[in-house]
Amino acid sequence: MGLLDSLFNLGKREIRNAAENALKEKAKSASQKVYSYTFEKMPENLEELKAMRGADLKDPATVAALCVLALDRYGKDREACFAMMDYLKGPEPLTPYEKQMINNQHMDGKDYVLRSYLEGAAPENNYTPSQPFTIKPFENPYSRENYSSGYIKIFLNSGGADSARYVVLRTKPSTGQWFINQFQGLLSGIRIPKEQDKWA
Repeated sequence: MGLLDSLFNLGKREIRNAAENALKEKAKSASQKVYSYTFEKMPENLEELKAMRGADLKDPATVAALCVLALDRYGKDREACFAMMDYLKGPEPLTPYEKQMINNQHMDGKDYVLRSYLEGAAPENNYTPSQPFTIKPFENPYSRENYSSGYIKIFLNSGGADSARYVVLRTKPSTGQWFINQFQGLLSGIRIPKEQDKWA
């Protein structure tokens, strides 16, 4: 086989690989169901949360979005945050361990972590979200693995992380509501804001 034939075959292989990768990406995005929720303001207390769209807790993706808003309140009003989270957790309110986890997250001045799930928030703008506030939770092929058992995973992208985080929700069949079952992944560390980065 001559040099030209080798180059030709190499080119064909690269084109085929590029086409296969493009198809995989297309299939991946097609298998994601993205939701979009816009809020004029962040809830300051349980009453305001209950007045918001989706507060009937019938849609799991909306509940995931409300969870972000509730956790973000901790930095300004700890008790309001806990009251909202207790509402979103339904039959099983926050445990002392979960409260301590939320406290630890905010203790080191990392209140920007929850804001990172809002559209427009990124390290470069110190996690300042666009307004009105928009959250885009999504389902992927793994979201409904345990759906028949009453569980669903809803994913959220953070402006400061390379991979999505998720919350697990559990349904209560007697009411048709979805409640937060696991939210710890939302508290995981992300890239620090530019104003805190001595190397920026």
